[in-house]
Amino acid sequence: MPGRVRKRSPLKTPDRPYIALGLEGSANKLGAGIIRHAPDGSTSILSNVRHTYITPPGEGFQPRDTAQHHRDWAISVINDAVRTAGISLHDIDCICYTKGPGMGAPLVSVALVARTLSLLYNKPLIGVNHCVGHIEMGRQVTGAQIQLSFGNCLDRFARVINLSNDPSPGYNIEQEAKKGKRLISLPYTTKGMDVSLSGILTSTEAYTFDKRFRADGRAREGDTEDIITPQDLCFSLQETVFAMLVEITERAMAHIGSKEVLIVGGVGCNERLQEMMGVMARERGGNVFATDERFCIDNGIMIAQAGLLSYRMGYETPLTKSTCTQRFRTDEVHVAWRA
Repeated sequence: MPGRVRKRSPLKTPDRPYIALGLEGSANKLGAGIIRHAPDGSTSILSNVRHTYITPPGEGFQPRDTAQHHRDWAISVINDAVRTAGISLHDIDCICYTKGPGMGAPLVSVALVARTLSLLYNKPLIGVNHCVGHIEMGRQVTGAQIQLSFGNCLDRFARVINLSNDPSPGYNIEQEAKKGKRLISLPYTTKGMDVSLSGILTSTEAYTFDKRFRADGRAREGDTEDIITPQDLCFSLQETVFAMLVEITERAMAHIGSKEVLIVGGVGCNERLQEMMGVMARERGGNVFATDERFCIDNGIMIAQAGLLSYRMGYETPLTKSTCTQRFRTDEVHVAWRA
């Protein structure tokens, strides 16, 4: 987390309670969370408030409109978080915000809110990597010590087949996949511990133009061929993508000698992924750790957790460097508190 360093030392048990406000807005979810680290080493989640920008089925969320949503809801969400926590913003030690990765305009909107609060209340800013936030919150909730995280391409396909965005495209694909009956052959691309999802997404979309594809899942009069339904495509996409993820995760576990897998991010809520990953981990004598939707879906508390750990190591983000980076890679972050 780029910023100014006041000191460098191992993370120690705090000598007093530390409280952080975390603001997340890298995509269509605006979150504000408040967390406290106590002298006895315990961590308390004081509040975790979230509001989601939902578009009509078949439509994605555009950066400008999503940013406007965040600006419209920022005061309400932050006030709810503070009220639920039972504190004042004057009690906060630091204000943490998502620096990236994510969508440019929404990121900038939330960073602006964070800078404003920093100036109004004279509190230090901490820029946080979104993915590190997911991982640190997952570790905190599950107790996992080693982790592997990943993303997914499900949201875009949900738009192609006109699935609802409420509560989320990925969730609705999971429900449709449970109704699928045939596994369609799709591109399977892994290389080392990397995967390529562009080919499988293009191939899956192409099936919607196939003459056998029936958007309503019903055969037409005179049909003699096997029909392809949206449920079949959801099922096939899930099974293939998750198989790729399980393969590279197993390879990574073997490479670093790990027996633990932490599934984070919105896709981490998917029960089928948890099941497949669990089978693999158990065969290796290991365990899978996953969180529920409170923490796996983008939220403010994960930014507060990672930011407060960084702050306790002496890191701050000066106002002049409180920018956003859409392509902020996880491996660019110096996770000093885990050294």
